[in-house]
Amino acid sequence: MRLGDLKFLLLVPLLLLPAVPATAAVIRDAPTFNGNVHTIARRGSTVYVGGEFTAAIAAGRKYPRQRLAAYDSRTGALLPWNPAADDTVRALVTTPDAVYVAGSFHTISGKKRDSVARLSLGSGRPAPFAPAVDGTPYALAAGSGRLYLAGRFARVDGAARSNVAAFSLATGRLDPKWHPAADDRVHSLAVSGDRLYLGGGFHSVDGVRGTLRLAVVGGRTGAVDKLFLPRPVAEVNAIAVDGAGVYVATGGQGGRAVAYAFDGKLRWQRVFDGDAVAITTLDGVTYVGGHFDRACLTARNGPQGACLDGAVPRVKIASITSAGVLTEWNPQANGVIGVRVLSPGHHPSTIEAGGDFTTIDGNPRPHYVSF
Repeated sequence: MRLGDLKFLLLVPLLLLPAVPATAAVIRDAPTFNGNVHTIARRGSTVYVGGEFTAAIAAGRKYPRQRLAAYDSRTGALLPWNPAADDTVRALVTTPDAVYVAGSFHTISGKKRDSVARLSLGSGRPAPFAPAVDGTPYALAAGSGRLYLAGRFARVDGAARSNVAAFSLATGRLDPKWHPAADDRVHSLAVSGDRLYLGGGFHSVDGVRGTLRLAVVGGRTGAVDKLFLPRPVAEVNAIAVDGAGVYVATGGQGGRAVAYAFDGKLRWQRVFDGDAVAITTLDGVTYVGGHFDRACLTARNGPQGACLDGAVPRVKIASITSAGVLTEWNPQANGVIGVRVLSPGHHPSTIEAGGDFTTIDGNPRPHYVSF
């Protein structure tokens, strides 16, 4: 069954409606892991996974995998790709000839790499690319001939860079002309054409008013788009972009999944009783993950995010229609942090989720699941 073929029961927003039975989540074959998963990336039928784990579990067997692993999305089979990072991997992105990784590590497969590395798609061997980052990277993206890096840092390769930087994909060198400055941490990046979306805890980018927590800059120029000024009400943890607009997952008092038009105008929002940490879209449906246990029926919530006008159970993961209506889809993940990352797949349509959870609907799925 294609994920897009599931029949969703539409819940009219802002009305108190009774909870409905959950649609069964169809779980596909995929490895699981013995530690938290932070990031997922794809290239063709290969899915790359990064996090805090030291082993992957596939077909009932445990295989050493030091914070990086890969599997075949068609069969679910674990692949021999096995570079070893000595600390947490927080971000992955693929290009036609490489996998780029970022995190808290200092070596990859015994080679010194200061938080950022380029790996072979096939063998996993580290390439010479080895920038020096004065701080902690959180996110990667690729587009417009560049690798974009974001996080909390002040300098890259000795040059001043305020929490975001770009490298040439052709040469690996830091781009000397691309240097927008965010005044605080950048958690998430998303590329759409020649535009790069930044989300995080910053107050402004290049001092432009209205760029609080969410902004867009030119992928080639780094110039801030002064017409995109959405002003989310809380820190942005994740961003997704599709043909209809921009989507963000936020924290704050409770958490929110928010959809904006490309001009920054609000399209819809859904409120939860805990932080929203991950967001993605597939076939017009938005998927959101995080710390929450309930989806509020209105936008009103109180202390600790409690829903004030009623709620329905949505434990760590939920989905929303293109009109902003909560769907019936309700696989339940356990854990305190819950879902950290969501990633869409095509042919077949899938949603991959990674995080701190160990069960889905009470069934063992440690830290990773493919729907």
